Amino acid sequence: MGFYQVAQFRTLTQQRVELEREWERWARTPNIAMPRTPRTSLLRKEVAQSWQRSLHTVDPGRTVAPGLDDIGDLWAESPLRRPVTELAPDLRGIAEDSGYLAVVSDAEGTILWSCGARPLRRQAEQVNLAPGGCWNESHMGTNGLALALRTDRPASVFSAEHLVAVLHGWVCYSAPIHGPDGRQVGALDLSGSWDRSHPAVLTSVRALVTAVETMLRAAEPTPSPGLRLDCLGTARLLRDGSPLPLPPRQLEILALLALEPNGFTPEQLHTAVYGDRAVSTSTLKADVSRLRRATGGEITNRRYLLTGPVGCDAVDLLGAIATGDVTSAVWLYRGPLLPGSETPGVVAWRDYLHVGVRTAVLASDRVEHAVAFGERAPDDVEVHEHALRMLPSGDVRRAVVTARLHTALHA
Repeated sequence: MGFYQVAQFRTLTQQRVELEREWERWARTPNIAMPRTPRTSLLRKEVAQSWQRSLHTVDPGRTVAPGLDDIGDLWAESPLRRPVTELAPDLRGIAEDSGYLAVVSDAEGTILWSCGARPLRRQAEQVNLAPGGCWNESHMGTNGLALALRTDRPASVFSAEHLVAVLHGWVCYSAPIHGPDGRQVGALDLSGSWDRSHPAVLTSVRALVTAVETMLRAAEPTPSPGLRLDCLGTARLLRDGSPLPLPPRQLEILALLALEPNGFTPEQLHTAVYGDRAVSTSTLKADVSRLRRATGGEITNRRYLLTGPVGCDAVDLLGAIATGDVTSAVWLYRGPLLPGSETPGVVAWRDYLHVGVRTAVLASDRVEHAVAFGERAPDDVEVHEHALRMLPSGDVRRAVVTARLHTALHA
């Protein structure tokens, strides 16, 4: 063992001893109703908060995670099955070379898949850190998987930061996995012996999660039944997954109708479409009539209003902004509303949606939001600077964000 390794081991040992003392104070005291102030700076705020929550439902002395006897259907139906299966050789190589166990769970914290060297897998099986084990916060207290799923961000839990004492010999690094719609579909975790703790492991977890999410986005989507209007960064109308060719003007009218559920009077729609231009009302009536035929008669006559269901990515985005769901908003925002359109109503909605997402991103403390939105807003200096302020110094994404910032500053 080299000098650096010896020094690191001593540091980790000291950290473990100090955390054990703090854990004893929390876990052995029956009063869990009162918030407590940690006596050591080593106890991170997010861990202390997780302990406070977990102590209501989890016995720190429990020895094994509860679980399901059969996860066959869960794994078969999981969107993670295909990408994880394809990445399995890489995951096994990383896990076995580094002496870690690789684990994939669903969004509820139930483990669906794991791999690693056989001796480590046997240790993990003793606490049911294996397929079928339930590792969310309410069942197993503070652990990497639970914290990543709860906070929706990468997390590490070292030794006595685990609420359950039997896990004090472990360290785990986890990150949530998001589907194409921005919602959690699970988490990926690398767990090993506490004395192997190293911050670089979390970088590996982030990279693996990025690979899984990239494969999820690239997967062939299942066609949605009925009418579907995609108008963020593109312009197309689909029926049961098949394109319906429509001229740009009719797509613009349909987008406006979708975004205004109460509809328009003929005069209001005329203004939204043509502004102050001298265009006859018969032109608008003809466009609406053609659109009505294309949509199967789903537009009323006297007041222009959609009467049938039309899925629309811009409407989904509007809902995410309204409910404060920043993750979904960032994933849904694939570009400006009907890019290239100069229709007044479309321009107004384009600015509204862009500003709504941008404001939410700048108010968010999740670096993933700023990095993802920065890809859609390459000229936005403030967004790139916001991302760089949050990115850790060793994060591989700093290179991409720094390049974006450089380009934006010199545009």
